[in-house]
Formats: sequence, C-alpha cells, structure tokens
Amino acid sequence: MPARRRGRGGKPVTGGHLVRLLEERGPIRAVGVVGMGYVGIPAAALFADSGAFTTVLGFQRDSPTGRPKIALLNRGESPLGGEEPDLAAILSRVVTAGTFRCTSDFSEIAPLDAVTVAIQTPFARPEDLLPDFSSLFEGLRSVGRHLTPGTLVVVESTVTPGTTGGPARRILEEESGLTAGEDFALAHAPERVMVGRLIRNIREHDRVIGGLDPASTRRAVELYTPVLAANRVIPMTALAAEVTKTAENAFRDLQIAAVNQLALYCEAMGVNVYEVRAGIASLKDEGITRAILYPGAGVGGHCLPKDTYHMERGVTTLGSELDFPEGSESLFVLARRINDFMPRHMATLTEQGLARAGKGLRGSRVAILGWAFLRNSDDARNTPSEVFYTLVREAGGVPAVHDPYVRQYPGVEISGDLEAVVRGADAIALFTAHSAYTSLDPYRLKTLSGKDHPVVVDGRNLMDPDAFIAAGFVYRGIGRGDKNSHPIRRG
Repeated sequence: MPARRRGRGGKPVTGGHLVRLLEERGPIRAVGVVGMGYVGIPAAALFADSGAFTTVLGFQRDSPTGRPKIALLNRGESPLGGEEPDLAAILSRVVTAGTFRCTSDFSEIAPLDAVTVAIQTPFARPEDLLPDFSSLFEGLRSVGRHLTPGTLVVVESTVTPGTTGGPARRILEEESGLTAGEDFALAHAPERVMVGRLIRNIREHDRVIGGLDPASTRRAVELYTPVLAANRVIPMTALAAEVTKTAENAFRDLQIAAVNQLALYCEAMGVNVYEVRAGIASLKDEGITRAILYPGAGVGGHCLPKDTYHMERGVTTLGSELDFPEGSESLFVLARRINDFMPRHMATLTEQGLARAGKGLRGSRVAILGWAFLRNSDDARNTPSEVFYTLVREAGGVPAVHDPYVRQYPGVEISGDLEAVVRGADAIALFTAHSAYTSLDPYRLKTLSGKDHPVVVDGRNLMDPDAFIAAGFVYRGIGRGDKNSHPIRRG
C-alpha cells in the first residue's frame, strides 16, 4: 500500500496528488451505497435511475434482517412500508435495467468510483452526550478495507460535528493504508429527507456538500448533481456541513417546542391554539413572515430526537470556551425536553378525561391509535406512542395499539383491526395523523367501546370536538383549551 506523505507536525500533505488520481479515474461511473434503509434505498434508486452511472450497488449486512431485504431489493421491490411515492416504480425500473443490485459482499467496493455511507447514529443516553457510532464505524471499516486510490467516500449519516474529519477519517485511513485528501476523497453530504416523501426530498432539496478539501468537495458535487432536479448544491467545509445538518434539525425541533409550549399555555387559559396559530401565521406584510408549526402528541423519528445532542456534543468536543449566560440551560436542549414531555401530557389528558367519567387509569382499557411517528408511514423509530404506552401500563392501565402500517414492534402487540382495538376501550388516544383516522365515526366508536362516556384524547387535531362531545364522549385535545372543559352530554 502507498506510504502516507506527511508534512510538518505529521499532518498529511494534500492537494495535487488527489487531483491527479481523480483525473486519471475520469467521470464517476460506478457508485456504492452502504446502508439500505430510509436514506440509502431511495438514494441508490435515484443514482441508478439518473442515467449518469452505469453501476450502482447497495450494500447491506448479511444478517437475519438483512437477507430478506437484499432479496426484496434484488427483485425490484421496496422493503419500506407506508406510502413512498415513486420509490417502488423506480426500484423496479433500475433492477430490470440492470443498473442496480444489492449485495452483502463488501469486497465489491474495490472497483467503485464513489461510495456513500448512510447508517443510523442514535444516542442510547442523550443526557451523556455519547452517540452510538458502532454501526456507522463498522460500515466505514468495511469500506476502508476495500478502498482503492482515487475513490470518493461520502458520509451521509448525521454525525457530531468533527466526525468526518476525525474518527471517520482515521478509520478509513487505518483500514486502507491510504491518506484522505491525498489518496482518496472524503466528504460529508448529509441527507435531508422525510419519510413519506423520500424521492421528492432527494430530488428537490438543495444539497449541502462539504469536502475535507476542495478536490473532495468538487468530486462530491459531481456525484450528487445528476439526481438533483434543480442541480443546486451548497458547497462548504465538511465541518460546516455537519453543523448545518444538526442545526437545521435542532431549529425545527425548537420551532415545534415553541408551538407545543404555546398549546400548553392555551389549554391553561381556555383558548384554542389553532385559532391563535392562524392569527400568528397571517402576519406576512412588509416582508414579515411568522413561520409557526403545529403542536402535537410528541416528536419521533430518527433525526429530531437526537440531532440536538449531536450539535451540543460538537460544542463540547470541538469548541473553545463557550460565552453563554451563566447558569442558563441550552435553549435547544430545553426544546428537546418540551417535545419529550408531550406524550406525558397526553397521559395527563387521558387521566383527566377518565376522572371526569368517574374512572382512573388503573384497570382502564386504553386504545392507542397510531404507532408510527409519522402519518401514512411504518416508521416507528423513537415513536411518542411508546412513552405513552409505558406510562399507561405503569399506572395499571391496559393499552391496546392499532396502526394500519406498522406490523410489529419489539415487546408490543400491534393490531391492524381498528374495531378490535377500540372494542371495550375506556379511552381512545390518537397519536398519529394517518389518513385512516380522518373519518372516524364517533357514534360507531362509542358503540364499540360499550361505555356511556368514553374518553377521546386527540393528539393531532384530527377529530371534530363537537361531533365527539355530541356523541357522549369526554373530549380532550392538545391545545384545545376552548373544549377541554366542555359539559358532558347526558342521555
């Protein structure tokens, strides 16, 4: 393997050698995507469908869960549940055309011109600011073992700022014997996708691309440009790209926390938060825009619940002394705590509703509508429903779960039969805004419950309060201070 050339202080000498290697390779033609999940699958499909690349390989570990996924993908079928417009059609097309194939053989990385890595980076204990990078680092080691000079490696996973130029770089160099920025190109191009609109997001969102050096940035821009509808990229350093990704999710989390807190205020003051929201959002004159999101039963998914902690950890590990108000908590961490609190507030609303019906949580049957964290999806990562489910059980309640998309979840029985889940329920808690829940008949639900005054708790503003109150329900809703103390309809 080539020796690493180093300058003063042992730092690699970068620049011209990498440029020559990339020129010798020519245009990117063969691409690999490591990690066949919500990010890797649509990315690989679009690379293969772009017409710019002759070969696209998806890499998935050979495991009990990985083998069925590989088989499905090689048949041109998507293993992702829920509604994902265009994904199934594109997968079928690229497999038929022979431009995409999935494999567990990482040695096939060797001849590729570019490899992207899209593997989850969760926090087991966010309060410790210690992410679990074990899967990502394992994937990077597999890439490094088969890395050849002139290859581009792109980390797409959301990471703590400093990871691409720090541990990711070290792993790739140690495994390959090559030097980043000299023998191979290295960049960070974070994914910016939402489940349910994966293909559209990759095509239409501007792409932030940060290389370890200018040559790496240019090579990564070459890779992504063919799949972008507007061909718009925003080049920067790898570190700046890492901060951009974690900060944009922290800001979104902050916006949600702000409206969630407003919803709690409106409940306390007897006001409808959705009326207040409409009033705030209406102020748009003279360049003023009030971007206000929607409150809800909690924030789930893989990104928002942990990306704030990636940013906070970046400050801890990379920053110099932080000039900040003494004794003050991070605004972003506080926002995260508010959003984490919302499933607990749903439990409080359920208890309050049951108390009005003369009951408590102990012994009550509670129907949970929605286990996925996002509407019309089967993605249940960090679902707020699980927090609520646990609280109900700890209080002696009997939870039952319905979801039209999620088929299984560790330790939780999930039914696709809505009527069976609601039958005999003392309370119904709606957590996910699935389309299947938009036309629920309150009279039918009341009949199924068999209760004189069943409780309904709306965590997504999907139910008409007046219709449920008229049917004899005890109603509770996030931010619905105008309805939460309604008279109970007798008779």
